[in-house]
Amino acid sequence: MSAITRDVPIGIHILQKITDKFCPRLHFNRQICYRTSVLVLTYIAYMCYHLSRKPISVVKAVLHQNCSNLTPPVDVKPDHITTWCDWAPFDGSDASASRLLGELDSAFLFAYAAAMFASGFIAERVNLRYFLAIGMLMSGVFSYLLGIAKTYNIHNLTYFVIVQAIAGVFQTTGWPGVVAVVGNWCGKSKRGLTFGIWNSHTSIGNILGSLVAAAFVENDWSLSFIYPGLIIAIAGFIIFLFLVVNPGDVGCISPDNDRIARNGKFDRSLQNQVANKENSSCGSSETDDTEIVIGEQEVQRRITERTHLLRNHHAHSQEKAIGFVGALMIPGVIEYSLSLFFSKLVSYTFLYWLPLYVHHS
Repeated sequence: MSAITRDVPIGIHILQKITDKFCPRLHFNRQICYRTSVLVLTYIAYMCYHLSRKPISVVKAVLHQNCSNLTPPVDVKPDHITTWCDWAPFDGSDASASRLLGELDSAFLFAYAAAMFASGFIAERVNLRYFLAIGMLMSGVFSYLLGIAKTYNIHNLTYFVIVQAIAGVFQTTGWPGVVAVVGNWCGKSKRGLTFGIWNSHTSIGNILGSLVAAAFVENDWSLSFIYPGLIIAIAGFIIFLFLVVNPGDVGCISPDNDRIARNGKFDRSLQNQVANKENSSCGSSETDDTEIVIGEQEVQRRITERTHLLRNHHAHSQEKAIGFVGALMIPGVIEYSLSLFFSKLVSYTFLYWLPLYVHHS
């Protein structure tokens, strides 16, 4: 039994024990409860990814700015009068500074683009809860490393480029991870509406990232990186504690299987059993078992409302993960990729350079 419980999110165990002890008669719909928690957690997760990548566009305005409008210290040399407030190595001419800042963006975006291929491949083959948690934690670490450049007086361009590039690699864990988890919980008939509402996390993350970074950038720009890094790391820990990747992990019905059942493709008696189990409550004392027959395969699941157990991660991962060539052969993938390429080209141009342009103008 311990082998089966190995993949259970520890937070689910804790909530189960608290419910059993203090609210033994608490009733709620298991399917709706878990689906809502997944949507909320994945929304917060990707919002934090964008929150942590936004500060660099705000901090650029103080890494290189027009120092001639500020009152310089008495010991500033005349030839440094226009650059004394800038942060080396971004304290050269406007063209030179823009080139170096552009190298930071290029390091992040090229690493992000290249690693996205590998990230999608890995996401299909690992436990997505660990995948997202590690990606968010490491994104927080490298955001923190950008911030301590000021604390420890680091002026080496190579340091900034390497940190940005590795941060870009770990940022790629976000989109494949959250989309796969949401897809597991939302049936095909509801994915359009669900993704339409859920996809606002990108804009909300950018807004919050700008607000957090702007709150500290004038006094101590290191905090503009440290606090977003701390936020995404904490969110990653919450994902590790509570995210349920697959409905079958907690005894819930896959949304697509549930749709087939409603269309009458299941035996009527089995459909009734599934419906009864879906609407039963967490924390009750029922111990009935349900057998669900799908096609010619018979999958026996011990489903009780008191169960703490996840099925073994590999037990419900019978489908072979799709390869790169196979993904390209899916109708619409290439067209969608090209559309996204051009839309991202515009959005990241504004994301990274508009605050600096407005500041200088």
